[in-house]
Amino acid sequence: MQTKQCYRVVIIGSGFGGQCAAIRLQEQGVTDIRLLERRDFMGGTWCQNSYPGAAVDVQSPLYSISSEPYAWSQMFAERDELQQYTNEVIDKHGLRDKTTLNANVKQVLWNEGDKRWVVETDAAGTFEAQILINASGPLSTPVIPDFPGRDTFKGKSFHTNGWDHSYDYRGKKVAIVGSGASAAQVIPAIAGDVAELHVFQRSPHWVLPRPDRKFSPFQRKLLGIKLLHKLLRWTIYWSLETRVIGFKYSKLMLDLVAGRVALKTLEKQVPDPVLRKKLTPDFTIGCKRVILSSTLYPALSRQNVSLHDKQDGIAEINESGILTTTGKQLDVDLIVWSTGYDATDGMISYPVIGRDNKSLADVWSEYPRAYLGTTIPGFPNLFVVTGPNTGIGHTSAIFIIESQMKYITNSVQQLDKLGKQAVEVSAEAEDEYTQMVHSEMEKTVWKSGGCTSWYKSKSGHVVAMFPGFSFTFRRLANRFKAKHHLFS
Repeated sequence: MQTKQCYRVVIIGSGFGGQCAAIRLQEQGVTDIRLLERRDFMGGTWCQNSYPGAAVDVQSPLYSISSEPYAWSQMFAERDELQQYTNEVIDKHGLRDKTTLNANVKQVLWNEGDKRWVVETDAAGTFEAQILINASGPLSTPVIPDFPGRDTFKGKSFHTNGWDHSYDYRGKKVAIVGSGASAAQVIPAIAGDVAELHVFQRSPHWVLPRPDRKFSPFQRKLLGIKLLHKLLRWTIYWSLETRVIGFKYSKLMLDLVAGRVALKTLEKQVPDPVLRKKLTPDFTIGCKRVILSSTLYPALSRQNVSLHDKQDGIAEINESGILTTTGKQLDVDLIVWSTGYDATDGMISYPVIGRDNKSLADVWSEYPRAYLGTTIPGFPNLFVVTGPNTGIGHTSAIFIIESQMKYITNSVQQLDKLGKQAVEVSAEAEDEYTQMVHSEMEKTVWKSGGCTSWYKSKSGHVVAMFPGFSFTFRRLANRFKAKHHLFS
């Protein structure tokens, strides 16, 4: 019988969310920490996602941990550099020694008598912790649509989240199902190397040019100076923050500025009027994720690339490829699923059982909700990193993660200060916060922009995004409000 492994804090996930949690807790003297990683390597998104063309879509001086500046080689870092940065952060703070790999969580259960969480894993045993932090991330559970005949395909297939580098796609006939952010990076990266590329688009995205640039050796040295790095970081931050005015307060500004640039980009880069029509969205820009790319449209315009829209979509998969809804048989060697993640209803992939045997799945049966996107009534000492309504469509997700860290570390400090074992948000405080979030959401383009996106849960609530400025979220998270919480 395996002995329970007991810690003050267990963190599920070793991506940026888990790293930030471990770093901030250690800074305040909490060192009895264990990170659980379901894979056989650490690092999260930028160690897992290795598909061709993978890169960040927020400027790297901002898309980084505030206390860990880095001399980036370009404004929008590519995957290999992000992986290197991630591993350097992990090693600098000694997180490998605090991590158990191959620890896929089966279930977490609150033990009211001991005031501790019991974490059961598939192969790494059972863990106990006073504090449990879920940092598995909303973009960690890949989704592959269950098309008829999907399992009969005799060629190669995989999701972008698990790209198989042992397979040589050069000279092959390839289908990419999906046209979102990952597909927009894969398509230009492989279009010139394949014989045929068939892109299946459910609906078009708005595309804006990617303002990338390489940093010279001298500029990289300047980035190594903390004051200059901080200045650049905040310059980027405030320039991006103005986007919220369009997303929430001024549709006219959104159309005049972003919409006009997007339409001019489409017209300039796609000369074929038939293809251009297929690529023209019928919803307000910003309603779903805006793609930043200066290479996508030229790639889609290549002679060996075919774009299939909803009028010519997938009817079924068969042994040799794809049968379209117009009756065309497309024989392909490889199907790449660029079909996203279960980022709303399935943001926590394992069962969570709280006080009185209450299931989080039942609490979230209508839609996921949490105070500051972080804590839920009836689930003491549980904190969710990048939980409901913490997504941010205009700036760095790490800014929000670090804001949540302030709330989490304040909660732990309050426990120590009061000599208590458990803290949870009150039902009234969570309900008031959630009502505020969804009332504010009505003003945003994500709610009223006329699109279907992964930002919404099955209930129609926009669950992925925070409806306002990121500094507003930080202000709400910075100050711990004891009256909103229950201690025991």
